[in-house]
Amino acid sequence: MDVSSKQTEPHGQDATEGLLSIVTPAFNEADNLQLLYQRLCSVLDSLSVRWEWIIVDDHSSDATFEVISRIAEADARIKGLRLARNSGSHLSLTCSLHRAEGDCVVALAADLQDPPEVIPELLERWRAGYQVVWAAREKREGESRLTKMSSRLYYMVMRHLLGFKEMSATGADFFLLDRKVVTGVKEFGEHNISLLALLTWMGFRQTTLSYVKQARHSGDSGWTLSKKLKLLVDSVTAFSYLPIRSISYLGFFIALMGFVYAAFVIANALLGIPPEGWSTLIVIVLFLGGVQMIMLGVLGEYIWRGLDEARRRPRFLIESETGRQSKVLKCTNSEAMTDSQESR
Repeated sequence: MDVSSKQTEPHGQDATEGLLSIVTPAFNEADNLQLLYQRLCSVLDSLSVRWEWIIVDDHSSDATFEVISRIAEADARIKGLRLARNSGSHLSLTCSLHRAEGDCVVALAADLQDPPEVIPELLERWRAGYQVVWAAREKREGESRLTKMSSRLYYMVMRHLLGFKEMSATGADFFLLDRKVVTGVKEFGEHNISLLALLTWMGFRQTTLSYVKQARHSGDSGWTLSKKLKLLVDSVTAFSYLPIRSISYLGFFIALMGFVYAAFVIANALLGIPPEGWSTLIVIVLFLGGVQMIMLGVLGEYIWRGLDEARRRPRFLIESETGRQSKVLKCTNSEAMTDSQESR
């Protein structure tokens, strides 16, 4: 299953021929990286493919970058970057895609929940002509019921409310991308976005295979509830105007109810029935005030994201890299690859 045996013409010719890139975002994963490296070597060396592993440390508070540096010193195929501040797994993964040079790129988590042994199956689908290969979770080991429910809720919203029917109902954040897809991702410069939703929206030839997501090997997940909620809001606001359209419908409905109630009050007054007391009025005022605050909050989410994009700040900063003198670098769409090429 040699990557170099694959015909590269339909998949782009700008990458290094025959090279497989593995990209991994890592946050406080010092206890997992060495074992993951050993398993990657076992799987990929048996395939006789040329490969590289790019690890982005999302400004961990443990010895993650020190572990990356030690591995990189012993193996020239390993490249490590440390972000100047915590930017989130999606932006860390985006940064690593800017540095990947292979004909295809596999995104792999650092917590060993996604087994590297699935990579040969991803490569087989890629060699068959698919440009995006998702590894969908058939089963999730070691996860709490709340985690599973929140994940299913997110993908239900994406599939049924936002129209991403191609997304797996059980979720898929372990995937392979063709070089053309990676080049396309680098054209986008949005700050607040779900990379998985973006890849689904981009199209190309996509397919899915199933695997068992294993229990976390060591440490605690940094994927907190607040980050999950932000991902949901980012995904909805980035790909749908449904909340704004819902505000219009809700406003129309409330206005209609107001006219109906006004007609009811006028009719009672004509019949000599006095209007009801202050309690009814207060309930109506509080209800309308609450609805208005919700509407303003929804609009504010869109407006704030527009402001965030208009400021054109770099999405992430690279604090240091393995194998070279540490320095602070901007890492944006075009600048990331330019810096990578000039530094060689």
